[in-house]
Amino acid sequence: MTSATRRRADAERNIEAILDAALTRLGRDPSASMTEIAKAAGVGRVTLYGHFPSREALVDTLFDRSLADAGTVLGAVDVDAGRADEALARLVRSSWRVLDRQRTVLTVALRVLGPERVRDRHAAVLARVERLLRRGRDEGVFADAPPGWQATAVYTLMHAAAQEVDEGRLDAAEAAETLVATIMGALGGGPAGTGR
Repeated sequence: MTSATRRRADAERNIEAILDAALTRLGRDPSASMTEIAKAAGVGRVTLYGHFPSREALVDTLFDRSLADAGTVLGAVDVDAGRADEALARLVRSSWRVLDRQRTVLTVALRVLGPERVRDRHAAVLARVERLLRRGRDEGVFADAPPGWQATAVYTLMHAAAQEVDEGRLDAAEAAETLVATIMGALGGGPAGTGR
């Protein structure tokens, strides 16, 4: 192994340690400082800032990693199988499990990156939801409304549920089914993805 290869491997280990520490520290305290994150990662501030020149850069990378993980989970949901309302219910339940695990990252990303950047990063997921909503409208299980608007409603309800769980007003164990019922009602899809 060359010294350059060793340095690159060390850098990659440091980056992963920093991201893992950021996830843990920010999970306990969304306002955790860069110094606290560096300490938790077992690296110096110079190393941390060498990889992430600002809190925004660190949160941005952490959010990208979170979205990649979510994409893997959501990609496993077959949205083309069965009726559209049933497929959407499966997607919401699966999405909620991911969102529930990544709530802290979302909370910090909304504060640091802003709601518009966070929503823009969900474009691929929203496009998939819109396609599903169009199919549901064609099948007659969703109301005849613009799919972009309906996808925004789904997105907004998902994030509102995360906030309600964070603030202790919604039990995390009940959130997925509450979301499914609420989303289906809002879309005219009947209770819990069973159609009208």
